[in-house]
Amino acid sequence: MRYIQELKEGAAVKDVYLCKQKNAATTKNGKEYYNVILQDKTGTIDAKIWDTGSFGIAEFEAHDYVFINGEVTSFNGALQVNIRQARVADAGDYNEGDYFPVSSKNIDEMYNELLGIIAKIENEYLKKLLESFFVEDKAFIERFKKSSAAKSVHHGFIGGLLEHTLSVTKLCAYFCTTYPALKKDLLLTAAICHDIGKTKELSLFPDNDYTDEGNLLGHIVMGTEMISDKIREIPNFPPVLAGELKHCIVAHHGKLEFGSPKVPALMEAVALNYADDADAKLQMFTEIVNRTDHYEWQGYNRLLESNVRLTRGE
Repeated sequence: MRYIQELKEGAAVKDVYLCKQKNAATTKNGKEYYNVILQDKTGTIDAKIWDTGSFGIAEFEAHDYVFINGEVTSFNGALQVNIRQARVADAGDYNEGDYFPVSSKNIDEMYNELLGIIAKIENEYLKKLLESFFVEDKAFIERFKKSSAAKSVHHGFIGGLLEHTLSVTKLCAYFCTTYPALKKDLLLTAAICHDIGKTKELSLFPDNDYTDEGNLLGHIVMGTEMISDKIREIPNFPPVLAGELKHCIVAHHGKLEFGSPKVPALMEAVALNYADDADAKLQMFTEIVNRTDHYEWQGYNRLLESNVRLTRGE
């Protein structure tokens, strides 16, 4: 199979891909065509069916595995596939493992490492809160393990939310060894819980897209609500501690323009913000490294706010 990451302009395409989306559209001249998004485990690519009445275009829908015959072209600097023939693939023509991006790290091993961190939390209320999510809530655990951390920006793969959460938590643990004024249990609990709202904000694969609730509220609000619901079930949970934890969650994007309802006012909130931002941006670079075979300037990256280049070191 030729993966999407390997496609180049001018290449012929004759392979099976997952149809993530298919929508009818109309050109300025009134001619109908289809916008299609094809997916495999290395990413997605836009595709077009210009001749919708062609005998070579059979019926297929979103979430179908589709055999595609076409050509890779470029439009406005982005690759897309011009589809000439398409049909639903036969079951024996594909392996489902080729179509969903999955963390390169072992999901169960990462989860057990996270549980090991939770087991060492000393504050009884914070430990009970964490256990109510990550030990006792089986539905939450299953979804958390399968969720991505983003639609496309960073850790946009199965297990991505877990991988990102563990990395942020370990960075925060390091901060605690260097800055003893940090309340370790509070910071680690906030790190472990900072993105739990993404289990509701984003649907699971194959969609990995924003839910209605995700579009309306976002993961910061939903995560804070989830924490509040669990806290109400824990007798005598200290109100001040609850407020500090929720502040860390609502402030973890750092700035109002980045989606945080509040900017960090606690030392622990500052630490969480920087750990979250560092892991996200370094993962962005990691994904650039993984999809390119040259180390020249990569062009302007809107999210990194720079024309980025990969290191040429030996």
